[in-house]
Amino acid sequence: MRNRYLDLLRSLAIVRVVVYHVTGWATLTLVFPAMSVMFALAGSLMAASLTRSGPAAVGRRLRRLLPSLWVVAVVFVPAMLFTGLPVSPRVLLWLFPVADPPANHWGALALSVIWYLRDYLWFVFASPVAFWLFRRAPLPTLLAPYLLLVMIEVGIYPAPPVLREFGLYFGAWLLGFAHHAGMLRRLSSWLLYPLALALAVGGGAWIVGHPGPRGYDLNDNHLGNALWSAAFILIVLGRAPAGVSWLNRSRLAERAVTVLNRRALTVYLWHMPFVVALTPLVDVVGWSHQDPVGLAIRVLLVFALVGLVTLAVGWVEDVAARRRPELIPGGSAQPADEAVQPDGDTSDGAGTTSGRAVVPAQRVAGEEPSVTLNAG
Repeated sequence: MRNRYLDLLRSLAIVRVVVYHVTGWATLTLVFPAMSVMFALAGSLMAASLTRSGPAAVGRRLRRLLPSLWVVAVVFVPAMLFTGLPVSPRVLLWLFPVADPPANHWGALALSVIWYLRDYLWFVFASPVAFWLFRRAPLPTLLAPYLLLVMIEVGIYPAPPVLREFGLYFGAWLLGFAHHAGMLRRLSSWLLYPLALALAVGGGAWIVGHPGPRGYDLNDNHLGNALWSAAFILIVLGRAPAGVSWLNRSRLAERAVTVLNRRALTVYLWHMPFVVALTPLVDVVGWSHQDPVGLAIRVLLVFALVGLVTLAVGWVEDVAARRRPELIPGGSAQPADEAVQPDGDTSDGAGTTSGRAVVPAQRVAGEEPSVTLNAG
């Protein structure tokens, strides 16, 4: 039986990412740290897969992740090659992005969300060892990424960017391990809420004391982001309801959640090109970032365009999941295979209540609304 609460969380996260990239509202990153939530849900799914399949789960994750990326590459890589991207062996990274794939000037903006797939791949590769360690020493394993990030941020250890990403998001991934194991649910309220409050206060104080170029945007502050997001995850997963019965009473809402879950990777990969493409157009007609009506129109346009692309190529996610391809998901009963996430990951129990539960923008400079890039 699917846990629709987790499906709902994933849907809200992907919608929040898209809206943030259109509007650039830093407040959204504080209200809902979507990228960390998606990594936590993905970590829970990975733990479920490892429990059931062992290291074979790595190949299963890759099977779910890569085909949708290849569709994007088929469209955009030739376009970038024709507009100045040099031909080199690094172009092959578009097939398997263990490092940032090359891009030209416009591609670097439109395809900046690929950073999430890069990080996700590394987290998948690290998961068998991390899961083995977590089952033997859960608390030290869980704390390790956060301690690494503290050492990096205070200057004790000048680590390369890939380790900083581990410090920031692998901690959320491991909180997903803890969710799968039931550890978060078993925490008493007397411990969970004070711990979440302490993390939020510590993260908030660091954010206020170290504002970034966009003010209090989590994407500009790694340590503040990690602490604030950990507090958020502790609450939304540690006190997750058994279900959301009201969702089943609304056919429209229930179908929307289903579509967003099964097409989350497509939405995530394709929304940023439309954000970038619409930016100069809307400036011509005078829809500034200070114009609520203009912003609302831009958000609707991006979702409409993403919807058209999803109709055209979203079925690739069904093929990757070994489901019967559908034009619009949710029209008929589906086997409980794997619930897809914006990261291309899916739940092997489709987000089940048994713990087999359950996207981003390259953390280059952040990903963007007015075409400044931000993670989401």
